[in-house]
Amino acid sequence: MIALVAFISPYRADRQRARQAAGDTRFLEVFLDTPLAVCEERDPKGLYRRARAGQLAEFTGVSAPYEKPDDAELTIDTATTGVETAVDRVLEQLVRRGRLAAPPGPRPEEARP
Repeated sequence: MIALVAFISPYRADRQRARQAAGDTRFLEVFLDTPLAVCEERDPKGLYRRARAGQLAEFTGVSAPYEKPDDAELTIDTATTGVETAVDRVLEQLVRRGRLAAPPGPRPEEARP
């Protein structure tokens, strides 16, 4: 079973506790490195606008800190990487770690120019 959990986890200590709970060899930290300006552009609920107006307290990246990972197994710049490519990169990591069988045919890194 593979569980994918997507959430904002602004503190390194919290991510380290999650890693310890899952077990280091079973935990794959994927850092979706997205500039704050891009997050604000993509915000369908207007939460960043509300946070900047002081209507939301302790909003990550605006009025509360975000500590970038020091040692994520995978970093993806979502400002320049599409969803399909990002998914491929996660799947490649799962194959490399022996958590997922490699698909038949050429390996993903061989198929890329």
